[in-house]
Amino acid sequence: MSEAAGLFDSHCHLTDAAFREDREAVLVHAARAGVKGLVTIASDVVDAGAALALVRAWGGDSGGERPRMWCSVGVHPHEAAAAGPDALARVHALAGEAEVVALGETGLDYHYDYSPRDVQRRLFEAHLALGTELSLPVVVHARDADEDVAAALRAAPPETRGVLHCFTGGERAFTAAMERGWYVSFSGIASFRSFQVAELLREVPPERLLVETDSPYLAPVPLRGKRNEPAFVRHVAEAVAAHLGEELDTVAARTTANAKRFYGLDHM
Repeated sequence: MSEAAGLFDSHCHLTDAAFREDREAVLVHAARAGVKGLVTIASDVVDAGAALALVRAWGGDSGGERPRMWCSVGVHPHEAAAAGPDALARVHALAGEAEVVALGETGLDYHYDYSPRDVQRRLFEAHLALGTELSLPVVVHARDADEDVAAALRAAPPETRGVLHCFTGGERAFTAAMERGWYVSFSGIASFRSFQVAELLREVPPERLLVETDSPYLAPVPLRGKRNEPAFVRHVAEAVAAHLGEELDTVAARTTANAKRFYGLDHM
């Protein structure tokens, strides 16, 4: 991959305890691998505060030594039941900070059901409404909840913007996202031999395709079983390029431009 192409990890979790001992080294490694920018995604309000602090400490222009960094604020569906009554108000307050470029991750997870489904739905719908109010994109986690995710997307105002992150299937949600002009992001799962949605990947309009690591989870081939990190987004882009029959440089440049547009970072 040429140096000019660059990469953008559109979704990672740098506040995770897996990075506690070597977080700065991970960022340096990412920059050396060609990662120009990344967004670290929050899981709850406390995590959002930590993400904001991290970005303020290390996310500015470092002359290329580290990627530029931004963050989101929001409550993951796994954490919906534990979110207090003031959670959304706290998300709203943090969302006004300059380093915050999205809401989430939010959404629905009916696979684990760590939170009651009605609680998940209410909080998801509230995030969508807040994203519309604040003109911020919404990062959506969707697992085994295809019909309800599709319904929520279609019920949201037309101006609501978002991405289905770490997409692994769900044709109803995919169709709703395509209808609404949403983006779709693919993780290291796209490199797995069992990856089943390559045909949907090819249906994503080129200008709405993103890549991500979702690190520290889901390390791509050939690094499965290791702790994932933003530097490995190159392998995700390689897998996506192979599915599309395109060159890595083409996919890297396109997905970086898409991420900057999605997150409102065209000035980067």
